[in-house]
Amino acid sequence: MLRAHGARVPVERARRCRPFEVCFRSLGVPTVGRMQGNRSTHVASAGSPGRRSGGLSADSAPPQVADAVAEIPEMAPADSELWPKPAGTDPGGSSDAAPSWRSKATRALGTLKAKLTIAAIGSLVVGISAISVLSLNSAQRDLLAQAEAREVAQTASLARDLSQRVLALQQALRSTADQIDPALEQMDDALEQHFQSQPALRQQFSNLFVAAPDGRMRLYVDDAGTRRPRTSLADRDYFRKAVTEKRAVISDAIPGRVSGEPVIVFVHPIVRDGEVTSLIGGALRLASRNLAASLLERDGAQGSEELLAISNDSGMVIAHPRADQVLKRLGGEPRLKQAVRHWEDQGNPAEPTGLLLGQPGEIVSAAGVAATGWVVWRAIPEATLVEPLQRARWQAARQAAVVIAVLGALTFLWVRRLLMPLQLLQQRALSLFEAGRSVHDGWPDASGEVAALAQALRHVGAERAHLESFTNELLGRLRSVMEAAPLGIGFTRNQRFELINPAWCRMLQLEDAELLGHHASIIFANTSDYEALGPAVRDAFARDGSYAGEWRFRRGDGSIFWGQLNARPVDRSNAAAGTIWTFSDVTALRASREHLQWQATHDQLTGLGNRVVFEERLKSVLGHPPAALLVIDLDRFKPINDQHGHAAGDEMLKMVASALVAHVRAGDLAVRTGGDEFAVVLERCPPEAAQRVAGEVQRAITRTELRWEDNTLSVGASVGVAPLCDDYATVEAWISAADAACYAAKAAGRGTVRVARAGSSNVIPLPRHDAAG
Repeated sequence: MLRAHGARVPVERARRCRPFEVCFRSLGVPTVGRMQGNRSTHVASAGSPGRRSGGLSADSAPPQVADAVAEIPEMAPADSELWPKPAGTDPGGSSDAAPSWRSKATRALGTLKAKLTIAAIGSLVVGISAISVLSLNSAQRDLLAQAEAREVAQTASLARDLSQRVLALQQALRSTADQIDPALEQMDDALEQHFQSQPALRQQFSNLFVAAPDGRMRLYVDDAGTRRPRTSLADRDYFRKAVTEKRAVISDAIPGRVSGEPVIVFVHPIVRDGEVTSLIGGALRLASRNLAASLLERDGAQGSEELLAISNDSGMVIAHPRADQVLKRLGGEPRLKQAVRHWEDQGNPAEPTGLLLGQPGEIVSAAGVAATGWVVWRAIPEATLVEPLQRARWQAARQAAVVIAVLGALTFLWVRRLLMPLQLLQQRALSLFEAGRSVHDGWPDASGEVAALAQALRHVGAERAHLESFTNELLGRLRSVMEAAPLGIGFTRNQRFELINPAWCRMLQLEDAELLGHHASIIFANTSDYEALGPAVRDAFARDGSYAGEWRFRRGDGSIFWGQLNARPVDRSNAAAGTIWTFSDVTALRASREHLQWQATHDQLTGLGNRVVFEERLKSVLGHPPAALLVIDLDRFKPINDQHGHAAGDEMLKMVASALVAHVRAGDLAVRTGGDEFAVVLERCPPEAAQRVAGEVQRAITRTELRWEDNTLSVGASVGVAPLCDDYATVEAWISAADAACYAAKAAGRGTVRVARAGSSNVIPLPRHDAAG
């Protein structure tokens, strides 16, 4: 019970009052410790906290808040609560007959201290057991769920890596084919020397070969050297497909025609004048050179309990840690048997994003390799993940037993000592309402909690109902003020929420029970934001006495939004006194501000930078060579506007902008300076590289085509290049030099690139094929 103004108030209600009182004190609203009329003077328990002032001044408090709390009494929570026990339950009492050991035990267990001790120990046992079981079970479920998601994601990542490797192998063959001109293609000796000069290509494949369109193998290169076997590939399906369709082909896993080992063959045709003249191929030996060797090494699967394999879309193994499993059915692997069956029941899917497949005792995931029809398989035993939790379960049980035993003994001793002074108080409390006995006589000479409890019992009569009614009315008024506030209002102490209003909960889409008592970091989008908030608040409090800032927060449904926090300390000299916060959603305001900032520096049509950011970048780059400026003027653009309308012209400008961005580095600045004119600022770029980039940009724009109605529209580009040099003392001089080079490119017949000559008004022409491709 709580002693306040001569009456008894439930402890829980008084504790609910305390955050309200602290909150409004921080706003400078005065509270009173004495009531008018026939109300008694407040009697605080020993050691109750004194008044503190801080935050806003009383003059700045809203009138309705001041009115609502004008009569708040100071309340001090009592440290104990007394309920009279029936007569005859005094553990210190005695009877005329000597009690037996059974009666002694019954009487001892019937005492308050015994019951409190048993209840505490029982609560500890139930609580610790429940928490341990629920926590470990939840941890096990979460661990397996996280492991499954992680396995699927990692398998998908491995599949992407393997796809990139396959593309790299195809690209290597394509590049080799492009290097072979017709003269070289006709000479076997020259071809042999050409392949001997390609060590990087030979390292990528187990063997390489060149074959004629009729299937005759002209050249075979492997680790043993170069040969010209009398072997025909005309009966191979992949070979016929490459000749017929005139495109690169990847074979199924097949026995090698020369080596006899299982291989996968990559073949690329050389097509001249619409006919296949030769085919270049490379093979990967699946037994002696694992297709997934690099993936296995990266994943750490070799030598561990993890299994990593690759199959084709029909379930035949093409890569396995054990070479004897290659070309066998994947369903024969015991650790994947059920998973393969589920996979086949689903129609042999090859999902690049990965999927989870059921397998008793294993976490099995599979992901398709794009453009190959292959599937990457991974399996990891569940027991490997669960074993640490099982050990933790037994260890927690042993530790809990020790903790319960120690805490039980300490609880019994503490309760016994705590209740000793109550034996005399019990007898006096039982006679509290005896007629003819003064309420001030017969109380034990005690101090501390017993004295406070005795004083409270003297006033347990008439004023109890009065003060309880008053307290209920006061809580209702304070609650109304908090609920009516349009902004979120909260109070934290020791970084935990002690008070929040409905507006705060609505913005976060959470119930107050999900916030009260919880750490304040749970509302932030990530822990790093919350960790950064602390120093910022401390510095602001020390400097200005208040804080305001915008942060990202997470709603109950997981969505992220921007909110503004304003804060004032309850007591600037005592951080433990807590902090008052106001909270508002500024997502729309921030988005509007960022949109205005973006519009100020970007071209609305193409999304490229505009002249403002262009000139700012030039100023920052000026005087820091090597750098270059490209000025681009589109050719044949005006007829598009005139003949097909401005809508077509706008679409063409967007496509040109996309082509421009695609052929410069991410750190380079591409801008639209107006109309059909563009510019690019190349930082840390030597003149030779700038000329190369200019040519690539010019060719990319020339290749850009727009399908508009029934027409194919295209433009050209004239490009002026001005490498940065000491002659350009100002941004205007640099731009003028690039413009002059661009004009020279147009004057030279359009579709060309010209480079400004340093220290001269002349420009350097580039060869026509460098500019136009």
